[in-house]
This record gives sequence, structure tokens and C-alpha cells, in this order.
Amino acid sequence: MEKGGIFALPGPNGAGREELRRFRTKWEFSSALWGHVLTSLVSNAISLVVIILVALIMGFRSSAGIVSWLAVAGILALFTLALTWAAVIPGLTAKSFEGVVAFSYPLIFLPFISSAFVPTKTMPGPVRAFAEHQPVTSIVDAVRSLLAEQPVGNDIWIALAWCVGIMLAAYIFAMRAYKRKAA
Repeated sequence: MEKGGIFALPGPNGAGREELRRFRTKWEFSSALWGHVLTSLVSNAISLVVIILVALIMGFRSSAGIVSWLAVAGILALFTLALTWAAVIPGLTAKSFEGVVAFSYPLIFLPFISSAFVPTKTMPGPVRAFAEHQPVTSIVDAVRSLLAEQPVGNDIWIALAWCVGIMLAAYIFAMRAYKRKAA
């Protein structure tokens, strides 16, 4: 529905009969996409809570304070928003379900080519160069430092820049794809 379009609801007319009441909407056409993206964010937040609870049951402990935990939650929420908006693009443009799924394959490998499992200093030259300059490394390093109460340095700002940059670029391209599809 376009902004300013007509939205109709059934309502009583005072004589017990139904009539359509029409309202001019103030909704943007992106509302449907935002609904899907925010639903994904909530779903991922629930998954994260379950993972943290399982980690705590298994013995994970962090001496990090509430501010550090909130910073971790904020970084992960931004990263989830960024990747979800990026996933909207193939969802709108792919010709088949397989095309949408194929988009996720490169994203699956990013954690494996980052500091998530091994220090980047132990990686071969070209792999290390890539690993040190991709978003997952800065996000993992920032989260690890926050939870270990270590100095975060520039990692948190680099992680935030990656998240916001990916989210804005993906949002712009998703809106363009949505407008083309709606037209």
C-alpha cells in the first residue's frame, strides 16, 4: 500500500449494518518490509537468549558488567539488522527459492575466515589480510573484549561502522528492489 492510499475497515453505521470506513493512510510502503525485518530481529534475539542460557548452564561465566552486556547486545542487534536487510534484497529479486538460499552461502563462510576460531596472526598472508578487514572479525573481537573486560580499542567503532554501513546500504538497495517489484 502506498503512502496516502485508501485503507478500509468494516465498522457499524449506527443501524446495525456494516459499512466500510475508509481512511487515508500515513503508512510508508516500507512498513511491510520493516515488519519482516523486526520480526527477524525478535526471533534472533530469542535465539540468542537461548544460546546464552545454554552457555551459562554449561559453565560460561563473564565478569562483564551490565554496560558491557548491553553493548554486546547492541552490536549483535545491529549486525542482525544489517544482515536481515541484506537478505531482503535477494528475497525481493531472486526468481526462485534456491536463488534466495544461494545468497546466504558466502555469508556462512565469513565467521570461518575471521578471528572467531583462531587468531588472525596464525593465518596465511592473503587469508589474514581478508580476515582482518571483514566485519565478523571486528565484531567478534569487540564482543570478546567486552565480555572479558579487556580494552576494546577501535574494534567496537569498526564493528559499529561495519554494521551501520551494511545496514544503510542494504536498506537503500532493498527499498529500490521493493519499489521496482511494486511498480
